[in-house]
Amino acid sequence: MTTFQKLDRLTALAKGDENLRKRLLATRHSEDALWDFCLIAQEAGVELYAGELFAIGEEYCDNQCKSTNGGNPSPYETFNDAYENFITSIE
Repeated sequence: MTTFQKLDRLTALAKGDENLRKRLLATRHSEDALWDFCLIAQEAGVELYAGELFAIGEEYCDNQCKSTNGGNPSPYETFNDAYENFITSIE
């Protein structure tokens, strides 16, 4: 299962379980948001790790640079934040 599939599965679970959704949203205020987010995901049956979230963000950024006509001479300062996108999708 890809990381995107895991996030889709977690989205479906969160939309069907208000308690899970609230717990995931509460990670925004956590001292270690990604760690807590991944622990909650794993408790819900979705094997998700912080490294995966960073990796898909970096891959997204790399693909954006490669898709620029002629290549992007300077990479973006930041990369797509999969965690924040997920949290936004369940608000």
